[in-house]
Amino acid sequence: MPKIVLLSDTSCDLPESILSKYNIETIPFYVSFDTENYFKEIEELSLKTFYQRLRDEKIFPKTSLPSINDYYERFKPHIEAGNSVICVCLSGHFSGSYNAAVNARELILENYPNAQIEIINSLNATGGQGVLVQEIGRMIADGLAFKQIVQVATKLRESARIFFFVETLDYLENGGRIGKAAALLGTMLNVKPLIYLQDGLLFPAGKVRGTKKAISKVLEMTKDYIEGHPSDYHYLFAHADNEEYAQVLRDELAKSLDLSLNEDFAFIGTTIGVNTGPDVAGICLIKKYETLLDA
Repeated sequence: MPKIVLLSDTSCDLPESILSKYNIETIPFYVSFDTENYFKEIEELSLKTFYQRLRDEKIFPKTSLPSINDYYERFKPHIEAGNSVICVCLSGHFSGSYNAAVNARELILENYPNAQIEIINSLNATGGQGVLVQEIGRMIADGLAFKQIVQVATKLRESARIFFFVETLDYLENGGRIGKAAALLGTMLNVKPLIYLQDGLLFPAGKVRGTKKAISKVLEMTKDYIEGHPSDYHYLFAHADNEEYAQVLRDELAKSLDLSLNEDFAFIGTTIGVNTGPDVAGICLIKKYETLLDA
């Protein structure tokens, strides 16, 4: 019996428990430490190893997007089986992954003109993309029709946010997002930049001194955003190889909002990790799809 198949590039950073629950397939990004040898994220290079090398070697690796052929080879078997495909990609502001998937879709349509394939620019990254993918998985599991899922998902992505802080400024400096002087000063004063992601773009949200204050500020920004309607949102807690920070964020938010928040954490992958480094932590959230069905 034909079904709707859900795919995402690995920038969604969803834990295996959620991927398995909603039968979500992932297409890996590539990462290189020398710009010559590239490894498939997770499949050929674990995230633990990735962050350990960042800590030990003080290097700044590069990432590369999945190729058109990577997408084509994953789409084709599902279309040949008569299934429909929804594929969610990292924000087009950060990567060409979305364009690669669109081009693969066009190649599929040349041979299968009746194929039903939707490529969604998540306008997000890491767990912000992940919560969108998860909500699409929920809609598929709940039996919503293909066109309705796509329509609701397009609206849902506008509500997605990530509020997070970084532990070191070195990677932001290397990526050209801050100057060397600012990075040096921040390191000396133990300054933690606060950042939020909205509509596919990163925005500064101030800075504080010390991790404890950074965690407190992330919680404050999250509560300000949901405006007293915590049950309308789905939450995911992300970290870059520092689960302790994610645990604190989850426990404190659950306590203050009187919610049960028990899902596994999102392990931030290479596509964001190369720009932020290890020990990042944040809260990712999106409106539950049910809140938009009558919108």
